[in-house]
Amino acid sequence: MADRVVFISWGQVVRGREERAMENFNETVGLYGQMQQDGRIESFDVVLLNPSSGIDGYLALHGSAEQLNALKDSEDFQRQLAAATLIVDDLKMVDGFTGNGVAQQMGIYQDAISKVPQSA
Repeated sequence: MADRVVFISWGQVVRGREERAMENFNETVGLYGQMQQDGRIESFDVVLLNPSSGIDGYLALHGSAEQLNALKDSEDFQRQLAAATLIVDDLKMVDGFTGNGVAQQMGIYQDAISKVPQSA
């Protein structure tokens, strides 16, 4: 079961690059679908957001630490990400925890809390 996530978000498409943005989006979804079929990731989510605070959408790639570390080191992933930087604003990528990883991280946090004096 996946306990890690790579979260990739983006803002607006660069004006004049809308067609390339659609192509890149479809290529990216296809790549992640193939990665899931090949067992390189466990699953992924695609979310498109209503106009709001600068995040127009995100992809969440789920897998183990080993899977996602290998993913980030892979040339196909890096090439797709590099292409996206040229067609969308505010591209961001961050690692995180999901599933059983959340419980593990909360346990670590709880241990840290126990070492800090609490005020009323």
